[in-house]
Amino acid sequence: MRIQHVITTLDVGGAEMHLLAQVRGQVERGHEVRVAYLKGNGSLADDVRSAGASAVERVGTHPGTPLALWGRMRAADVTHSHLLKADMLCAAVAPFARAILVSSKHNDEQVLKRPLVSRVHGLLGRVPRRTIVLSDHVGGFIQEHGRIHRTKLTRIYYGLDPAPFQAAVARPQRRAELRAELGVADGEVLFVCVARFAPQKAHDVLLRGFAAARAAGAPVRLLLVGDDPFGDGRRRAEALAAELDLGASAHFAGIRRDVPELLAASDVFTMASLWEGLGLVFLEAMAAGLPVLATSVSAVPEVVVHESTGLLVPPGDAEALGAGMARLAGDRALRERLGAAGAERVQQRFRLDAMVDQTLAVYAQAVKR
Repeated sequence: MRIQHVITTLDVGGAEMHLLAQVRGQVERGHEVRVAYLKGNGSLADDVRSAGASAVERVGTHPGTPLALWGRMRAADVTHSHLLKADMLCAAVAPFARAILVSSKHNDEQVLKRPLVSRVHGLLGRVPRRTIVLSDHVGGFIQEHGRIHRTKLTRIYYGLDPAPFQAAVARPQRRAELRAELGVADGEVLFVCVARFAPQKAHDVLLRGFAAARAAGAPVRLLLVGDDPFGDGRRRAEALAAELDLGASAHFAGIRRDVPELLAASDVFTMASLWEGLGLVFLEAMAAGLPVLATSVSAVPEVVVHESTGLLVPPGDAEALGAGMARLAGDRALRERLGAAGAERVQQRFRLDAMVDQTLAVYAQAVKR
């Protein structure tokens, strides 16, 4: 099968990492896979090529983009779009290209709550033969605000290969080296957040919660991995950290390629999201055996089970987040119990081979129709 993926950006993010895994799995199963993206730096382009994609191309966002997509979609047996801008553009082009289109919804895109956007999306949402949603929560959101009937939706959870994370955990010497590089002292508990510095991720709440935990005497440190390629989110977070006088206790690491090693060097994963379609990074942290401290929003409870694989607190509540940090920092047995349960949950419910095979089954059904 000739598969054409189209995604809004190809920089580091949950949807983009999901696409990378899909490309690798689809190529391994003998399919020809091509990828086009609309904007951004394309920092994952080489990774996608290494995964076996026969072409990775930036088509831009200009008047010629629909024509560029028309040719690529017409040459494919099935086109799979990802993220809202790519979804809507591909849906507009597909009828003219006589293309078979499948769409994926990776998030509960808040812009769909705007009436005009919702109506336009409802019209264009009739074009894909199937729309894949990454969680039950996203499915409900897309029905209500995206105006796509539930009979056109298929839920396929993210899948994850836990091997790189398990391998990193099995290297205690590297863990010790990284903790020393980060200045983590014996007895300190390292919380890590891997996320874009976007408003959705609420780094301001995370930093204020961390400051509250420190003020309560908890022996905590914070590692922030990620950047903001489209805005000034990281700079604003750094300014807030300075205002809170966090000093070296909060380390801004930028974009890193050694995320499995950084997770293995940490003790708890935390994120203060205001909404999440699913949260691939939660699965990565759980695969590394980390307990998760997160917010009880959107699809997060479908991944992180409160008091079983992690702790969930209300969104926007820095005090509750800080209390969760202090509790986890002071209870190693709790951290170990939650982390072990999380690793087991990833193995049982979020398998990579299941995700790839279920997606290919959707393609086959769409082509058959």
